[in-house]
Amino acid sequence: MTEIFERALRYLKAGLSIHFSGPSGTGKTSLALRVARSLGRPFSIIYGNSDFSSADLIGGNYGYRRKKTIDNFIHNVYTIEEDFQLRWLDKQLTKACREGHVLIYDEFSRTRPTINNILLSVLEEGVLFLPGSDAEKQTIAVHPEFRIIFTSNPLEYAGVHKTQAALEDRMVTIELNEMDRETEVAITMANSNLSGKDAEKVVDIVRDYRVIVPSSKNCTVRTCIKIAKVMAYEELSEYRSSTIKNMVAEILFSESRHPLINRKEMYPQVLSLIEKHL
Repeated sequence: MTEIFERALRYLKAGLSIHFSGPSGTGKTSLALRVARSLGRPFSIIYGNSDFSSADLIGGNYGYRRKKTIDNFIHNVYTIEEDFQLRWLDKQLTKACREGHVLIYDEFSRTRPTINNILLSVLEEGVLFLPGSDAEKQTIAVHPEFRIIFTSNPLEYAGVHKTQAALEDRMVTIELNEMDRETEVAITMANSNLSGKDAEKVVDIVRDYRVIVPSSKNCTVRTCIKIAKVMAYEELSEYRSSTIKNMVAEILFSESRHPLINRKEMYPQVLSLIEKHL
């Protein structure tokens, strides 16, 4: 993971856009946030959504500006002029392009490709088009410090759209696969107060659970962190209590939302697995 972080940082410093692609739970968003912070620039995050319109990315006219002038040059004779102007409000993409911020576009492929087309000119020509704004300000030059980090899940995931080739060509895609044990232990420790030894126990429970339970791909490092946070509030002597073991089993089952899993039948086997490591 350290090497991937270093490569991603170098791509961005060279002026390129990057794309972290991989299954849920492989640390795409966490890595994107870490890389963004390391650039030392303000950053923001957008979460892809199939209901997005272009206005959700670039902004739009969200009201009116009213200007009223009263002229009473002659006593008791008034001239009143009122001027109503549409008021443009920048959204995150436009603000980042103007000010040179870092933008994380999380799960961008959940947004319809026709909406994401607005990014093509941003990444290639360095120009953002603002349809609907003032005629004189329908384009802005992208700030030289602007950077964008994309993340996405595999195409087979529900709600994910196929990314247009033109957009893929404008980014460097870095594939993130399932984490190794060492990485999962490090992340679990970093997100809880468990020691390395106890974090290893948690990770081993989750990894073994993936082996014995079908369709348990949802059990990722996030599952490890949930269990670790529960255990962090308990004394070491309490780890083997029936309450803690049942809580761990409950978390594991809650992450395996699949109709083929018979919890009642699997429970003794899962409980035995937990006891083995705790």
